[in-house]
Amino acid sequence: MISTILIFPIVACLLVMLVKKKAFATFMVNAYAIIHFICTMLMVTGIGNKSVPYFALDNTNSIFLIVLSLVFLMVAMYNTGYVRHLECSDKKLCHYSFMILVFVLSMTGTLLSTDLGISWILIEGTTLSSAYLIYFNKTKHSIEAAWKYVFICSIGIALAFVGIILLNISSGAVNSMSFAELYRHASEFDLMWLKLAFVFMLFGFGAKMGLAPAHFWLPDAHSEAPSPISALLSATLLNSAFLVIVRVFKIMELANCTNYARLMLLVMGFLSLFVTAVFVYHIKNYKRMLAYSSIENMGILAVGMALGGAAYYAVVLHLIGHSLAKASFFLTSGNILELFETKRIKSVKGLNSADSKTCWLWVASFLAICAFPTSLLFISEFIMIKTMILDKHYILCGLFVFLLTIILYGIGRVVIKMAFDELSEDKAKVVEKNINKVSILMYVPQVILLVLVFTFGVYIPQWLNEVIKLAVGTF
Repeated sequence: MISTILIFPIVACLLVMLVKKKAFATFMVNAYAIIHFICTMLMVTGIGNKSVPYFALDNTNSIFLIVLSLVFLMVAMYNTGYVRHLECSDKKLCHYSFMILVFVLSMTGTLLSTDLGISWILIEGTTLSSAYLIYFNKTKHSIEAAWKYVFICSIGIALAFVGIILLNISSGAVNSMSFAELYRHASEFDLMWLKLAFVFMLFGFGAKMGLAPAHFWLPDAHSEAPSPISALLSATLLNSAFLVIVRVFKIMELANCTNYARLMLLVMGFLSLFVTAVFVYHIKNYKRMLAYSSIENMGILAVGMALGGAAYYAVVLHLIGHSLAKASFFLTSGNILELFETKRIKSVKGLNSADSKTCWLWVASFLAICAFPTSLLFISEFIMIKTMILDKHYILCGLFVFLLTIILYGIGRVVIKMAFDELSEDKAKVVEKNINKVSILMYVPQVILLVLVFTFGVYIPQWLNEVIKLAVGTF
């Protein structure tokens, strides 16, 4: 099964470049999404081979792979409707589909990798493949976003590489970057070099995850990329980098450096929340607003990891909830962009009059991401707050709630204003011209994602809960 999801996209890429037809390229993206989802579910339920050299499905990465697979399937469905009205050549669209395949392959490899060195290589692979996708529209702003993305993430990857070297120095006679070997000998590592290595790797992979202060690429990249790519960047790419941090954090735990690692995560987590709270009131671009929301939620994951205990369960729930809700949010923003032909917040009003389906998907996505009951994020944030209170971190708890409230209000006022303000005559004409561009395939994925987010807040299937518990047990 692992061989299938790693080899199929390579074959698909070759076929896409040989055939060079728009319909065929889109078909191959959908085929990979379906195969990826089927293989993932079969492996999680115990059917098929779960390991090949350097790649394996284990308790830690299973939930990450399920999220990636589901989000990719929904994005592929949306993308089918999205590309129908793209005014571009078959060649350009083939390159677009080619890079989507490579991008998802790189993320899949990162999640399944059993070796820190290979994870590092594949994280860099996600940068190179997604840079083209960010630049796809070839505007002044998109090329600037792509260069900033490559520049900052490359610096981050370089820092992570220095961290890997320092980890190798700390490991002494252990001449392997295999996670299993690193875990086995972690208690023997030189703590001074190990702590230094963790700082470099946290900043390096944290840049890719979108943690402040290394987050600067994220608002530009997510806002300039095509909406299906924005959904993948926010809902799956950030998770891939987070998994590497989780695995490195495990080494710190086994080496009895837990408090040091938690302090670093706590600082970067709260800094991410603070940055979002500050900037969310000065944003003029609604896709950029969603990007800052991703920085906020990555900060929440970092805070949850720092808290430990029951918060680990909340971290996994939050990862699932954020990925599904944010994918829905970004895909719905794609509908708005198609209808209004602008990303400017003040230019989008009367969404309910323009397209009621998109309007209510927009509002529901906001409710999901702001942890409105019964959103899964309500449960995850509630558990984190409870953990802070039980551990007597009252100041941290107050700051956490205060920052989340500021962010919620900042995003909420934009969402409500866009949804229910009066539609102007000029914009009504633009919407009327573009309404046929938004097909049924550009509504269904968001509906599925939102139903899952709000359902999981009430009931999590037994098999999924077992997968979550097994993941939490390895943190």
